[in-house]
Amino acid sequence: MRDSVFNCCVVPPHPPGEEEARGPRRTETMASSSAHFPNDKRFLIFFDFDETIVDETSDDMVVQAAPGQHLPGWLKDTYQPGRYNEYMQRVLAYLAEQGVTESDMRSVMEKIPSTPGMPTLFQFLRARPPQDFEVVLLSDANSFFIESWLRRTGARQLFHRIFTNPATFNKDGRLVMRPFHSHDCLRCPDNMCKQVVVREYVARRTQERGRPYQRVFYVGDGANDFCPALALGPRDVVFPRRDFPMHRLITETHESMPGEFKAVTVPWASGEDVVQRLRKLVAE
Repeated sequence: MRDSVFNCCVVPPHPPGEEEARGPRRTETMASSSAHFPNDKRFLIFFDFDETIVDETSDDMVVQAAPGQHLPGWLKDTYQPGRYNEYMQRVLAYLAEQGVTESDMRSVMEKIPSTPGMPTLFQFLRARPPQDFEVVLLSDANSFFIESWLRRTGARQLFHRIFTNPATFNKDGRLVMRPFHSHDCLRCPDNMCKQVVVREYVARRTQERGRPYQRVFYVGDGANDFCPALALGPRDVVFPRRDFPMHRLITETHESMPGEFKAVTVPWASGEDVVQRLRKLVAE
């Protein structure tokens, strides 16, 4: 990760028709089936999921559904750096072979605790005027894990868009996860570059809206949240979880490459820290 952390991550535009030839590069889960999306939002806010919204990593937590609540050594040994998505596909296949059901996994996901202050942050976003926030979830987990938690906690309708690895159960009861997209970023895992998603989404929405957002916010914690944060500008605000990898990478970048990281940085330990800064920014 650190050897390649400052490599450029820009995907050139594709010529017309190339997208269709390649097949879909992303999966987008929408909060509503409506084809009409409001274009009057002032601010865009992205959230990571694992260790940002929830206080654990959902991929680790699903192991609680396995026999003895652990994975065999031979399976763990199959992990290769940069290919975590493929490893998790093997984990999910193993769980199905051991008789772990959809209900078993959903039960584990529903019990994951939220991070400190996150319910307060969600309440703040819900209470704001409807033209304030467009809320997007961007995660390298999977759709089943995320949807299970959001629906159990009543937070699903807060999110206008969810970008994550698609996961559905096949006829044999196995949760089958597919990679979100392909990309050319050397920094990120093969199945997802969050900067590609942020750049493409902001560009598309700006075109649809006919104007840019007043500010873009990003709330995250991990090393894979550093890459999208690099795409934000000086009026935008990044909220890295304090002392987590994203925060450390931002700090290192400020020290080694002054001016490279442009967004305002506001570390947080609780979602209430994010609320305090957002209150000031929306009042400007």
